[in-house]
Amino acid sequence: MKFDYRKLGLKRIDTYIIMKFLGTYFFSIVLILSISIVFDLTEKLDNFFDHDAPLKAIIFDYYLNFIPFYMNMFSPLFTFIAVIFFTSKMAGNTEIIAILASGMSFRRLMVPYFLSAFVIASISFTIGGYIIPPGNKIMIDFEDKYVRKIKQDNARNVQMEVEKGVIMYIERYEISNNTGYRFSLEKFDGKKLISRLTAQTISWDSAYNWKITDYLQRDFNGMRESITKGDTKDTTIMVQPEEFFITSAEAAQMNNPDLSKYLVKQKNRGVGNIQGFEDEYYKRFSMPLAAFIMTLIGVSLSSRKVRGGMGLHLGIGLALSSLYILFSTMSTTFSVSGIMSAFAAVWLPNLVFLIIGIYLYYKAPK
Repeated sequence: MKFDYRKLGLKRIDTYIIMKFLGTYFFSIVLILSISIVFDLTEKLDNFFDHDAPLKAIIFDYYLNFIPFYMNMFSPLFTFIAVIFFTSKMAGNTEIIAILASGMSFRRLMVPYFLSAFVIASISFTIGGYIIPPGNKIMIDFEDKYVRKIKQDNARNVQMEVEKGVIMYIERYEISNNTGYRFSLEKFDGKKLISRLTAQTISWDSAYNWKITDYLQRDFNGMRESITKGDTKDTTIMVQPEEFFITSAEAAQMNNPDLSKYLVKQKNRGVGNIQGFEDEYYKRFSMPLAAFIMTLIGVSLSSRKVRGGMGLHLGIGLALSSLYILFSTMSTTFSVSGIMSAFAAVWLPNLVFLIIGIYLYYKAPK
């Protein structure tokens, strides 16, 4: 059965542009990622042989997750290249001039471009928030086993607020036996210390159940102090061992619901050092919208027929897209250093380039 594009209110020129846009986008992805895989394989081939990595694991555990990760990371660049490439070619063949001369406005010409950008943004949001995170975990496990040691087997100087007003400290925690050494748990009422529990060792049992050994508890009531000592004691602490090893790099392994729950949990605890997780969360919404901004800039730049042709457009497009990626990376450091909030730092590049896109749009031929 033949698909009738007119039922969607599209014209033949719309389907032509959509097919050109998406076709060029996916072709550029295949081309660039193929080159990236070759370079990555060349770099890691010795590690694969040294650690006897199975071919099945290399293909399905590593490279099958490598592809969507880098595809999503460079999606704005791929979008820009696709728009610049085929729109410049259309402009060079005076197709844009013919379309505008037929009575179609420049604003109407943007419709198939934005429909294509919507498809790209939807794919980027879906794989970025739900497919890539579990894939990242598999890929990191593979690298840890067959390339280089990534995961830590012990944590030092663990300090966190496990509940509001309850501060826990462990000098060293070893995952091999789920035991921590030189433990303390302090409870505050506002800024007032009301109790302090110390122990030589603390062992995780299950869920939030812990067992402390050789402990000393001091309770403060005004000027009075009561002391309790003991050999062992079971207690409930609202924390689990895997939380000691969570770093900002772990954010990329959480899907959107898990990352959102983690942020809420840490904020309720009063933990302040969660900028890396907030950056990752907000990027999963800002990155897909970059497809619309890159499309707006790309069409506005390349729809005009110029003497330099496609080469000039590609040069400007690559420069702008590289600047966008660089700006996005730099803005993240503003959040980590505390100069601005994670939300503002992540959305700032989109805002700046949206302004550039609107300016170029109004300068483009109508």
